[in-house]
Amino acid sequence: MAIAKAERLMSLALCLLGTRRPLTKGELRGSIEAYIEAGSASSGASDSGESPKDDAFNRMFERDKEDLRELGLIIETVEGVDGETGYLARRDSNRLPPITLDIEEAAALGLAAKVWQQARLAGAASGALQKLRAAGMPLAEDLYEGQSALETRIPVHEAAFEPLMLAARDRRVVVFDYRKANAARPEQRKVEPWALECWRGHWYLVGWDRDRGAERVFRLSRITGKVRSRALPYTAPVPDHVTVRTTVESWAGETATGTARIKVRAGHGYPLRARAVATHDLGDGWDELEIPYGHGLDAWLVEFGADVLVLEPAELRADVIDRLRAVAKG
Repeated sequence: MAIAKAERLMSLALCLLGTRRPLTKGELRGSIEAYIEAGSASSGASDSGESPKDDAFNRMFERDKEDLRELGLIIETVEGVDGETGYLARRDSNRLPPITLDIEEAAALGLAAKVWQQARLAGAASGALQKLRAAGMPLAEDLYEGQSALETRIPVHEAAFEPLMLAARDRRVVVFDYRKANAARPEQRKVEPWALECWRGHWYLVGWDRDRGAERVFRLSRITGKVRSRALPYTAPVPDHVTVRTTVESWAGETATGTARIKVRAGHGYPLRARAVATHDLGDGWDELEIPYGHGLDAWLVEFGADVLVLEPAELRADVIDRLRAVAKG
């Protein structure tokens, strides 16, 4: 069975860190099992004039060396007296300074790690805390043990979260199918992802919509199918500070430009009631609410279906009716 790449990189890193003198490619080749396997599995001719085994090893070694450098390992290249090139990673060049945390800082890290227990970052966060504790970090959870019945969580149930997070980190264009609130069928979107943020229990992606040539916000729960990444360069500059929440609030109707009057069925629409600036009991199982009115409110009201009726303004009522008709047509 071929040795996994992660194990091969670890073996190379240990060899380079554990040597006191530069090691040549030949010495590394004879010390790492994966390189021996790669050579024995090679066949056919090589355009470089080298044997197929040498060519396979050289290509693998160069890729591995660059991967380790991208991960932060400082690898030195040293010319030997015999003219042969050697490699080593000095420990003093690859050693982090001592990490000192007080009890409050440790508590903040512990709380942040618990936030990601349902996401891909859970393993990385837990592993990082274990390393810090082994290095002497104070056990911050003891500070709050038994003092709180609440524990912070950010739920991540959407399958699109992980590929979008990785694409935003690596600056890769993504393609996905997106269903708007008033649409019966999803539409394909090609987006340059900037950042992800959780707002009011929902995850949102903000980025540059390449087809529309503008900044857009997408709710992850409305992404259908798989997210595909593309190795394409960004066409729009990425802002230094992406205000996801501000953008989401604007698109979700949180940036109010007026007041809307709506009827809500009794016992329903609690998120709307929480935003109401005034509430009146109309009897017959209905209440009248006055809520802030801004861009995107029509899409939110549609989600409540027959439990909400718009009284005014007239344009909001018309927008909600149009959205409901579009959904009914399928």
